[in-house]
Amino acid sequence: MSIPRSCGLSFLLMASLVYSEDWPQFRGPGGEGHSTEKNLPFTWSETSNIAWKTLIPGRGWSSPAVANSRIWLTSEVDSGLHVYSLDAKSGKLLKDVTVFPKRDLGSQHAKNTHASPTPILEDGRVYVHFGSHGTAALNSDGEILWKVTMTYEPMHGTGGSPVIYKDLLIFSCDGTDVQYVVALNKNTGKVKWKTNRKAYMAFSTPLLIQVDGKDQVVSPGAYRTVAYDPANGKELWSVAYGEGFSNVPRPVFGHGLIFLSSGFNRADLLAVKPGGEVVWKYGRSVSLTPSFLLVGEELYVVSDNGIATCFDAKTGTVHWQQRLGGTYSASPTFADGRIYFQSEDGETVVIAPGKEFRKLAVNQLDGQTLATLAISGGQIFLRTGTHLYAIRNPAP
Repeated sequence: MSIPRSCGLSFLLMASLVYSEDWPQFRGPGGEGHSTEKNLPFTWSETSNIAWKTLIPGRGWSSPAVANSRIWLTSEVDSGLHVYSLDAKSGKLLKDVTVFPKRDLGSQHAKNTHASPTPILEDGRVYVHFGSHGTAALNSDGEILWKVTMTYEPMHGTGGSPVIYKDLLIFSCDGTDVQYVVALNKNTGKVKWKTNRKAYMAFSTPLLIQVDGKDQVVSPGAYRTVAYDPANGKELWSVAYGEGFSNVPRPVFGHGLIFLSSGFNRADLLAVKPGGEVVWKYGRSVSLTPSFLLVGEELYVVSDNGIATCFDAKTGTVHWQQRLGGTYSASPTFADGRIYFQSEDGETVVIAPGKEFRKLAVNQLDGQTLATLAISGGQIFLRTGTHLYAIRNPAP
């Protein structure tokens, strides 16, 4: 299996655990929005290049996770918090499991749901996370193996997804009352380590990286991003960014730099060396919600109000800036030599990577699209507010 250089070292931590066609977590095998799939479509509509379209009950902005031709995603319905499994080839619903029964789930942001974190898959296991409502492990038959609830008070619902490191399931719990990062034993659900931090609410997914042969888990939070030793939760270094909070974008890593968003109210894009040194910073049209995308030596950012920017990743020089139109929450994806930007209004803008802006296609589907797409087995899986689509080129 070939590994694109632009994926960053974090891809190497997952590469031995997944098949090249799998998409086992938020933003794919390395967690940074890259796919090795080929012969993917870059044009589609409600009447073209749609392999299947399946109604998904309830509300949820978790992205699809795919392994062994099975798709897993979560949803909030009247009966509680559910996980669904579908056949990737046909779209048939195979499993519907109530993980946590109906209860008062509390308030949430208008663009959020109580089923926004993406499942993570490994070795016949499915790990689902509903923030303060609970975390669970299931087997591929949909049997619940364990459940646990971590206590904290989120203000706008939940958002961040877990990451797997060896025998640990790691995620951030940044509420308005307490903030901490926790690692559960993925086989039992018991807490292996828990590291408190003094901050405020945030919604980001950690990223595993490797620096000088040593593993680190980078977790953005309010006021600062912290890197921990994933084996024991010991803080290794941090970088502060004033009063930034409600951080959503997942970091990306490459060229010896970690790329971060400082969060609300006005986001700065930071390029940081492991250790905390800020190499460059940019403060206009930076995303508050979508994660960044690193392809080769270029870093791509789309702001929530639809302005896309291409940077030189090493220096921060702006190569181009272009208004795409619409509003954006989903993170961009690189696959088959193209970049896919997905708006909240069912529109996907496809461009060619490079130092000059070149639009290839604009594709429209019905409904809202806040979940990041997934790619596996020659298909693009795209979740709207009501359906899951499988998009693929017609058979030759």
